[in-house]
Amino acid sequence: MLNERAKILLKTLIELYIREGHPIGSRSLSKFPGLNLSPATIRNVMVNLEEMGFVSSPHTSSGRIPTPLGYRLFVDTLLVVKPLDSNEIHHLEDQLPPNTPSRLINSASQLLSELTHFAGIAVTSKHNNTVFRYIEFMTLFEKRVLLIIVTPEGDVQNRIIFTDKIYSQAELIEAANFINQNYAGCALKEVRSRLRNELKKLHRDMSSLMTAAIEASSEAINDSSETMVVAGERRLLDVQDLSSNMVSLKELFNLFEQKTALLRLLEFSRKAQGVQVFIGGESDMATPNEVSVITAPYEVDGKTIGTVGVIGPIRMAYERVIPIVDVTAKLLSNALSHH
Repeated sequence: MLNERAKILLKTLIELYIREGHPIGSRSLSKFPGLNLSPATIRNVMVNLEEMGFVSSPHTSSGRIPTPLGYRLFVDTLLVVKPLDSNEIHHLEDQLPPNTPSRLINSASQLLSELTHFAGIAVTSKHNNTVFRYIEFMTLFEKRVLLIIVTPEGDVQNRIIFTDKIYSQAELIEAANFINQNYAGCALKEVRSRLRNELKKLHRDMSSLMTAAIEASSEAINDSSETMVVAGERRLLDVQDLSSNMVSLKELFNLFEQKTALLRLLEFSRKAQGVQVFIGGESDMATPNEVSVITAPYEVDGKTIGTVGVIGPIRMAYERVIPIVDVTAKLLSNALSHH
């Protein structure tokens, strides 16, 4: 375990390095207000921190920089997060007024990118989209019925069902009422199994309509379920820590292009509570060592449905970015719940 002096020095070194971007020497630390330690004492502490893996020396006699392990300790135990002031929160609220879920998700990712100057991400969980809020039927012509499916997030999907007979609008209303009263809010997988038994009580013609409706609903929702938006990837080209390392930059853009590893990380974040900070390659999600991901889940009516976040360099102002991600997730939840 680190003693108090080592913690203070590590915290100071990381804060200076985040601000200045070059290795921090013992002499620079000794001049920092409030430390009151000699360069020799600081050097001894730095040697211990380096042996423990919290800092490293990129070049001989050039000072030290934090390692991913050092950043992890800093974020978990030493960081003092600065809450956003009321003006900043009002600005965020203005950018996320109640709207359709897809537009809100796009707005959230763009807003995160603009505020942090990194890449903003937003994703809606596939797992939770297998539920519907309610459905409606509308007569089209002959044996065609328009199925309207509304998800808990407020997204609307339409599908045309080809039926074996012509249904009156009264019959369609009766069928929709039965489904909504008995199955709204249930997972479609559960609805399918219950339908097999419960529809025996209904007319056979209605049974076939409802079975077709559930199958079409499942198809429609799954088609639109994996919504992931990445905004501002090109901003990362302006981050010197990333643009100077072509290998890491290529790995990062492969991550954006393939999305699978990124979705796994965001799905993990969705299941966790509050803000999550993934530093360097520690997440086992194929993120480059020079990259950090900060995420927070958002919800609708108390149920977590997705994640928003920021992807940027490991050397970032965590005390600033963390509250931006946290507040954006909360405001997105509020906007979606009032949609």
